Amino acid sequence: MDERYLVISSDCHAGLPPERYRDFLDPQYREAFDAALPIQLEETRKAAKKFLVDEVSAQWRKGQEKALTGAWDHEQRIQVMDEDGIAGEVIFPDGITEMNMPPFGAGLSLPTDGVVPELQWAGARAHNRWLAEFCQMAPERRAGIALVPICWDVGEAVKEIAWAKAHGLRGVLIPSRWGKCDPYHHPKYEPIWSACEELGMVVHLHSGAAPMEDYGEHLGMMGIYVTEVIWWSVRPLWFLIWGGVFERHPGMKLAITESTAIWVPETLALMDQRYSETHFSAKLGDYRSHLTRKPSEYFRRNVFVGASCMARREVELRHAIGLENILWGSDYPHPEGTWPMTRRHLLETFRGVPEDELGLMLGGNAARVYGFDLGKLGPLVARIGPEKAAFRA
Repeated sequence: MDERYLVISSDCHAGLPPERYRDFLDPQYREAFDAALPIQLEETRKAAKKFLVDEVSAQWRKGQEKALTGAWDHEQRIQVMDEDGIAGEVIFPDGITEMNMPPFGAGLSLPTDGVVPELQWAGARAHNRWLAEFCQMAPERRAGIALVPICWDVGEAVKEIAWAKAHGLRGVLIPSRWGKCDPYHHPKYEPIWSACEELGMVVHLHSGAAPMEDYGEHLGMMGIYVTEVIWWSVRPLWFLIWGGVFERHPGMKLAITESTAIWVPETLALMDQRYSETHFSAKLGDYRSHLTRKPSEYFRRNVFVGASCMARREVELRHAIGLENILWGSDYPHPEGTWPMTRRHLLETFRGVPEDELGLMLGGNAARVYGFDLGKLGPLVARIGPEKAAFRA
């Protein structure tokens, strides 16, 4: 292991072929599932066309159909991860690419509009049950992230967080857009933050959700989406910081995944400036005394960036972003990810970076955040990990 890097992907996706979620649903929801499944599949096809990924994905899939079944097949996924040199992974739900999102609106975006809360909870629990079983097939390598639609019912959310912990999952995914529900600085969410802190469950925001209803079907809609989608996934951060959530819960961890890391230095500089004593802030009354730290200090202690498919520019900004806050990710099995060229991508992106710093970004930080057992992963890393010598300038 000393001559190879531990690589942990902080952003991978998995989900069952949609019809197979039926077996993981509570029986009372199966009739609704049967009625909803054809609608879900049709809506997913429409979304693929709307997001301009339909033809691209079809072309990209050619010759890779078997490897892509790793989105739900244990043995195939082990082979894919080994070939990529990835020893451990953090697993989110999947979606459009493999048509395998969970039922009833229980997917990456966890929307709060146009869904039935009871059914969305049922779909989330079905996915969490399957994911817990899937992760137990390789528990030393997989950190599953449970779907928890916290906006609807705080008590149910706390129960699901405890269930996920008891069944080996490592964190929770919450909606990045709460719509007409209460935002995350509302006191009602305190039991959720307490549960995650006490149980060591990492809270996650993942990119994808945006106000698509604003964009219509007009020319430029995708340009608008890709310009602001990251803003929507990052926006809860300032609710949590300014709302004092990290002040009251110093042990809570938040990971913002597949949302780049470019925004971090300027955002922290802006928030720190707004926190500082200035002529501007003096006009606004006391909005800071409940915080004992600058916003950037809460970020450094509590927040991590799952910087999927990192660009070289992000690597060059690593100290401004926070060397110990960066978590690399491959985004398997999505076409915009690094698979099946992960080893080449890593060399092109990270060559010349000091070994101790590169070790943190590729796997050391993620191992600490998610509690991966380095002793159990050591023999695997010694066999599949990228060789350190290849990265030396």
